[in-house]
Amino acid sequence: MSTQTTEFVRAPNAFTDRVTADGSSGWPVEPGRYRLVVSKACPWASRGLISRRLLGLEDVLSVAVADPIQDERSWRFTLDPGDRDPVLGIRFLSEAYYKANPDYTGGISVPALVDIPSGKLVSNDYPQLTIDFATEWRAYHREGAPDLYPEHLRDEIDEVNDAVFTDVNNAVYQAGFAKRPSAYADAYHRLFARLDQLSERLERQRFLVGETITEADIRLFTTLVRFDAVYHNHFKCNRNKLTEMPVLWAYARDLYQQPGFYDTVDFDHIKRHYYGVHTNINPTGIVPLGPDLSGWDTPHGREQLGGRPFGDGTPPLRD
Repeated sequence: MSTQTTEFVRAPNAFTDRVTADGSSGWPVEPGRYRLVVSKACPWASRGLISRRLLGLEDVLSVAVADPIQDERSWRFTLDPGDRDPVLGIRFLSEAYYKANPDYTGGISVPALVDIPSGKLVSNDYPQLTIDFATEWRAYHREGAPDLYPEHLRDEIDEVNDAVFTDVNNAVYQAGFAKRPSAYADAYHRLFARLDQLSERLERQRFLVGETITEADIRLFTTLVRFDAVYHNHFKCNRNKLTEMPVLWAYARDLYQQPGFYDTVDFDHIKRHYYGVHTNINPTGIVPLGPDLSGWDTPHGREQLGGRPFGDGTPPLRD
């Protein structure tokens, strides 16, 4: 999520270097070398938090959590003592961007992977980061970690991801930030047409691709978990609430109740960011008191469809 809000929220990423197992990229995978900067409000960054937790990378890849409220200077570390990230020593994420490229003039987005020794941003390529966590970082996965990007399913996962990105992940933003009725209507109709298709798919199978949780489920979940709290009202995606779409609601609860999902979600950060930062949409800055979140812990019944959430592996230990 960028600090420069536009109708089409995800511009091409300016920093696309990769951290690779063999170091051929110039950025080798090394425990403790990199810091993942996230906002718990941001669905694009939340993917990284979930993947990191499911794969057990916590001890080798540290995390910096930004304040959900940014200002014109970018994502800030005001949740930390002295308003500085204790590892990177910076007050604003923009400092890592400018250290990598002093002439950079684009948006400052999360997730951001920062090289700790140099303080330089390595990548803000949010789609590739989680793929790399599942593949390039494999040597440091915990014992029993799931395969979130199994090789024999990658083509299907990529196809599902492309559709979900265009018509769900990004469409909610295109609806919310639309400046023309026609642009809003296009995004709105694409969104709900795709949600209906996904509902039909998930009526027959527990997860989006294969028998286990994959990268595809993570990418859809981060939008669904924000739907009733933000997108339905704030972004005018209001044909239905998630709780009014039985299959998707049960599917989202199934994922939410797994370790690695519920423990990376922060509804307070989510609501304070969207309603507090998007003053062009919500000029009063009032954060709604609802919705009621107790339903997330209710039984979902999805076990009846079979499937094994973590395949031959195990869930991460509960906190």
